[in-house]
Amino acid sequence: MIRYALPLALIATCAACSKPPQPDQQPPAPQARAATPWDDMEAQKKKAQDVQKTVDKQADDQRKAVDAQDH
Repeated sequence: MIRYALPLALIATCAACSKPPQPDQQPPAPQARAATPWDDMEAQKKKAQDVQKTVDKQADDQRKAVDAQDH
């Protein structure tokens, strides 16, 4: 009985400590971005930046038109 117990105990110990084989899996698919409390503020900031670009372009066009009239 002891002749079989020691090898079985060693095999059980080695099997318990070894890592299980890694399954062949694809990496998880990227998930959709979760909404945050700052999303609304970021959208407002983006809109304000776009409006500022429009105002700057209109001011530049007006400046060019005034310069063209003076010369």
